[in-house]
Amino acid sequence: MQNNSETTKAKLRKVSTATIATCLFKRGLKNQFIQDVKPLKLGKPIMVGEAYTLRYIPAREDLNPIEVFKNPKHLQRVAVEECPEGAILVIDSRKDARAASAGSILVTRLKVRGVSGIITDGGFRDSAEIAALDFPSYHQRPSAPTNLTLHQAIAINDPIACGDVAVFPGDMLVGDDDGVMVIPSNIADEVADECLQMTLFEEFVINKVANGTPILGLYPLTDEKYHTEFSLWKKENSI
Repeated sequence: MQNNSETTKAKLRKVSTATIATCLFKRGLKNQFIQDVKPLKLGKPIMVGEAYTLRYIPAREDLNPIEVFKNPKHLQRVAVEECPEGAILVIDSRKDARAASAGSILVTRLKVRGVSGIITDGGFRDSAEIAALDFPSYHQRPSAPTNLTLHQAIAINDPIACGDVAVFPGDMLVGDDDGVMVIPSNIADEVADECLQMTLFEEFVINKVANGTPILGLYPLTDEKYHTEFSLWKKENSI
């Protein structure tokens, strides 16, 4: 799993998923926003980290009784104990929230281990308890039944699908109140740099629009006078 620099992560914590989506669209990447996944609680700090993946397939009853949890090699438990510090556990639950992808005990363990967040395109049980943790968590909706009733953990740190997006181990994930974006690891540094500059310009635009400036020529930036004003604005704000 590729580790991106802490500098890159720090930059991404200052930008929105909307800005990242536009930046990736410029590069021809249109499907990097994980669909139908939302934070359990709004207003938490932006989540940033590399993907560490867990994949479920449909459960087969003869292979997935509740006793399998006693096996120390059960892949769901192994993933929780091996997900690296600073990474994000991403679970492919086949967009099926009828059974839980995990619960509060496993999510609390991830938090204590220094993991940066968890995402599933299924659901969590104990959702209120997970929402109360100081830990970014994203799912489709709450679910009470154990994952064993419908899901069978089959692979760790393989490429997966999560919310109709391909997620490769080491991809950079950024989550905010809108949802989660997936940035290919090989372009994470340059995307972080560009998004930071885009965010500065958006702050300038918001300031102008809030003070009555029309958007034509300003957003998108096609009028040269706004180029000049933006440069002066950055200098005045020591940016």
